[in-house]
Amino acid sequence: MDTDSPLDFTGHVVLVTGGTKGIGAAIAGAFLGAGADVVVCGRTTPDTLPAAGGREAVFVAADVRDPAAAAALVDTAVERFGRLDVLVNNAGGSPDADAATVSPRFVERIVALNLLAPFYVAQAAHRAMHAQDGGGSVVNIGSVSAHDPQPGTAAYTAAKAGLLALTKALALEWAPAVRVNHITTGLIRTRSAESVYGADGGASVAGVIPMGRMAVPEDVARACLFLASDLSGYINGADLAVHGGGEYPARYLAAKTAGQPG
Repeated sequence: MDTDSPLDFTGHVVLVTGGTKGIGAAIAGAFLGAGADVVVCGRTTPDTLPAAGGREAVFVAADVRDPAAAAALVDTAVERFGRLDVLVNNAGGSPDADAATVSPRFVERIVALNLLAPFYVAQAAHRAMHAQDGGGSVVNIGSVSAHDPQPGTAAYTAAKAGLLALTKALALEWAPAVRVNHITTGLIRTRSAESVYGADGGASVAGVIPMGRMAVPEDVARACLFLASDLSGYINGADLAVHGGGEYPARYLAAKTAGQPG
């Protein structure tokens, strides 16, 4: 890695929650490739860990919905590497559920994973970051659902909207030592895309996105590198949209289809 590059993270320590697969693994791999020491977490030990540049991420088992476990996770990272420079709150998600019949337990678990857990880990990270030379950066991975809810996502949408608001609140309180920013993700093509978007893995869905394709995990990973780097040293409390321009309005698509020859 070019040590003169603003995207060189050599000597930096990065924690990625939910960093063992999918988007989280891509984020962890991007930071490893940029020279950082990377810690990832999950509830169960994965078969493989993110790796790049001949190095591998360090895995710590943790359920970040538990405040004590979240604090212990950060403590473990700091004890292992001596500091913590970047936290990426990536763990999250939810299956679709009917808001009229969903159980209170389901709602509690979704809000805990997508809103409370990022808060708990960020609190612990702040304790390490605010007193160290160079401070630190927190990047929260959000969803377009926070802006444009979809049917079946009421609890998830509420939690992700809360995460966006939390980002802005923490940015006000913790700057200048710790910057806090947010990424709004849209439709992302992962290995599980077929089960979510159909047998074509989302190829037909790409037609509703102005960029003409779904995002891939690496698109989100590169945005994380930017927000954690000195290139964004004055960016704080921002919401960076990584969704290809969003989705065309239904009325536009309907008019476009109606105008096509049969």
